[in-house]
Amino acid sequence: MPNENKFKYNIIIPVHNEEKYISNCLNSIVNQTHLPQEVIVVNDNSTDDSEKIIQEFAQNYSFIKSINSENHSTDHLPGSKIVNAFYKGFEHLKNEWDVIVKLDADVILPSNYFEEILAAFESDPKIGIAGGLAFVEQNRKWVYEKIGNKKQVRGPFKSYSKDCFEKIGGLKKSIGWDTVDELLAKYHGFEVKVLPELEVKLQKPTGLNYQKIHLQKMGESFYKMDYGFIISFIAAAKSSWKSKQPLNLFSILKSYTNHLLSSDNKIVTKEEGRFIRKQRWNGILNALTNRSQ
Repeated sequence: MPNENKFKYNIIIPVHNEEKYISNCLNSIVNQTHLPQEVIVVNDNSTDDSEKIIQEFAQNYSFIKSINSENHSTDHLPGSKIVNAFYKGFEHLKNEWDVIVKLDADVILPSNYFEEILAAFESDPKIGIAGGLAFVEQNRKWVYEKIGNKKQVRGPFKSYSKDCFEKIGGLKKSIGWDTVDELLAKYHGFEVKVLPELEVKLQKPTGLNYQKIHLQKMGESFYKMDYGFIISFIAAAKSSWKSKQPLNLFSILKSYTNHLLSSDNKIVTKEEGRFIRKQRWNGILNALTNRSQ
């Protein structure tokens, strides 16, 4: 099928020990109905055969390039490590682009994924972030992964228009980068577009260990996004209730308080923080209103 989209896009994929998944991910990219200009795969200190697999694809497809992050940490942590690897790839982009994509190495995309994503961006300049929905395999069936909500684009497959990416200041090198990006996009007048018909398969469901690390950093992210204590308390309580771990509430609030007392730097301005709190209050009130009806 010929490419009918006018927009051009580039993909950056941070990779850390993904030998079981990266082939399927890259195969789903090279089989897109609308191919990218560049795919930069950033080997983030993998100790398995990820690099070998990436190099094989790079030899067969001229638009795929493999680079090393030069990060010597063997941990795979949410937040700054992933974003730092993303920016290592970003530095190596050679072509102009209309849309930039950050992908995780375990995703499998439907063949028309980027054709539809680009069509959405082209149809409405107000769309700043777009993506599909995440599905995981359970009992040999692919089912929606109930993390986050269907109005948000998940971190494993974020696509940004160039205008939006530049106005939000790119990806924040911090925990919470994949939440604050959408809040800042709305602050700058952009919309977040979820295309539910685009089912993205995550070969590696969000693991318990990863969730535990993310939980430990949740209080930090609330502080850095300038939620304020009351919204942070409500968000922490909701997370603890959903995870059925009530003691998590205290761990999250302890983390928030520690960063507050340390006067750590936030990742938003005061004006952006006020907007974010307003957005969060609106969401809380809407949820309460819908529940009472």
